[in-house]
Amino acid sequence: MEGKNGIFRVLPLQILERISMCQLFEISQIEEIRMRIGKPLLIQIGRKKFFVPEKNTQQIVTKYDIQACVSRCSAYSLYAFEEELRQGYLTIEGGHRIGFCGKAVTENGKIKTLQNISSLNIRIAKQIFGCADAILPYLLEQDRFCHTMLISPPACGKTTLLRELIRKLSEKGFTVGLADERGEISGMYQGVAQMDLGVCTDVICGCAKAEGMELLLRSMSPEIIAVDELGKEADFDAVEQMLHGGVKLLCTVHGNDFVDLEKRPVLQKILHTNTIERFVFLSAKNGAGTIEKIQDGKGNIVYQR
Repeated sequence: MEGKNGIFRVLPLQILERISMCQLFEISQIEEIRMRIGKPLLIQIGRKKFFVPEKNTQQIVTKYDIQACVSRCSAYSLYAFEEELRQGYLTIEGGHRIGFCGKAVTENGKIKTLQNISSLNIRIAKQIFGCADAILPYLLEQDRFCHTMLISPPACGKTTLLRELIRKLSEKGFTVGLADERGEISGMYQGVAQMDLGVCTDVICGCAKAEGMELLLRSMSPEIIAVDELGKEADFDAVEQMLHGGVKLLCTVHGNDFVDLEKRPVLQKILHTNTIERFVFLSAKNGAGTIEKIQDGKGNIVYQR
């Protein structure tokens, strides 16, 4: 259970035993473990959910289970993780992420920390090497990277694909700057990226995307800036600055198609200026990460499943 899935060490022993004994799924396939006080222990693999059995019933999560897990994943020092708790999550070694819900303690109208934690969402960090191999040639023109936008509904693998594209581009010698607001791409833990992002990648995390992009542009001279889930007006203002600086963009946005994107006013400017040279549309029709099609900036289809 250690190694790749070493996150299981933060689980209380009785919870770990029940998961290990369950015949409904393979442990290596687990993507999320959800714990809610007084509710059944829930395992998620892709879009499938499994309740972990206990004899002839279901494993019910107790307050002790939650407390024990929180203590372990915070190294028994919640005070040191107050900033992470304020945001509702913390990242542990390996890049795995623990999300929290409970009673919010506010100060000046903003969340200061969380108390009486009642539920956890444990997201297991996984890296799928090679998942970008098939599409990367469509994103290059004579070894020049094209401004690229990955478009995907939730849970369709865009973050995994983005991470692998960053790694592949970095290994090709491109200097990549990653504005990783919540550390989801890099799995940053104590200043070290837990995910393999290649040898030429610099990461700024813990700040808003716009600020991160501006900092990378000023300080790291990137050839490509990568960012996940563009959405705010400030994000696109920062994108405009980096484009003027000659830096290439690799980004993701939520959506199903162009119709979805054009409904969002903040996206219209970047869509209507022909800035983006490649639009990659994803779905989960054949599993997460299914590439439906790739279009160029003129609407021509350069790849279709």
